[in-house]
Amino acid sequence: MPAEPIRILSDLHYGDRASSLTRLEQLHPLFEGATRIVLNGDTLDTRPGADPRATLGLWAAVSEFFSRAASPVTLLTGNHDPDISAQHHIDFGPAVLITHGDALFDDLVPWSQDAPLARRLVAEELAALPPGEREQLHARLGAFRRAAAAIPQRHQSEPHGLKYLIGFLQDTVWPPTRVLRVLRAWHVTPQLAETFVAHHRPKARFLAMGHTHRLGVRRTARGLTVLNTGSFCPPCHPGVIELTSDRLVLRRVERHRSDYHLGRTLAEFPLAQS
Repeated sequence: MPAEPIRILSDLHYGDRASSLTRLEQLHPLFEGATRIVLNGDTLDTRPGADPRATLGLWAAVSEFFSRAASPVTLLTGNHDPDISAQHHIDFGPAVLITHGDALFDDLVPWSQDAPLARRLVAEELAALPPGEREQLHARLGAFRRAAAAIPQRHQSEPHGLKYLIGFLQDTVWPPTRVLRVLRAWHVTPQLAETFVAHHRPKARFLAMGHTHRLGVRRTARGLTVLNTGSFCPPCHPGVIELTSDRLVLRRVERHRSDYHLGRTLAEFPLAQS
């Protein structure tokens, strides 16, 4: 890999009123000096919505902007944009696996109202796979993507501000037990990640993910390092992973005036094993 870093972001949620990213141009400073940008899922919401033309417009804006970016951009799928590309994960050598992270959960988003539906759809999609493909990573992630694509948008597609707010509150903080589900998902993510990586990429030492919106690093009992790039949706905070041939760095992303810039280093790891 080159000396200049590959930068990994996730969970832009562009087009969602909850996202602080209102213009894609705000990302320009994060591209400077990068050899490649990887957007690790939930760049926007491409699922069926109340206004398909609005969704297509957002998708067109994203496609056009990133096609002109100074650095090449790789779009990985997430549960909100399951059809944005055919690529669901990236292996950077044997040490680093990059994928959105929803496939750690059998119900995709365990804190969501749609969790029971998602669990059923995921089970049906996995059962429909030929037995020899069910444990193959790309095929398995594809099943999760097809399940996600069958779950329509909720508040994300509401254009009216007050109605959006009501829908957002209903979908994210009501009933109060939903907060507990979020906290539980944060708690179990490292163990789920360890099981997932041990099964699909047993040589990997790092998992780069998003999905749960919790920026930070967790290390499991067996030595897997789980790095989460957070989210552009407050109150959560965005981060960026920088990958070079010999180092992996997690940094905060800070907003100065209207644009996003590289912030302080949160964690740094050598990729070469001693």
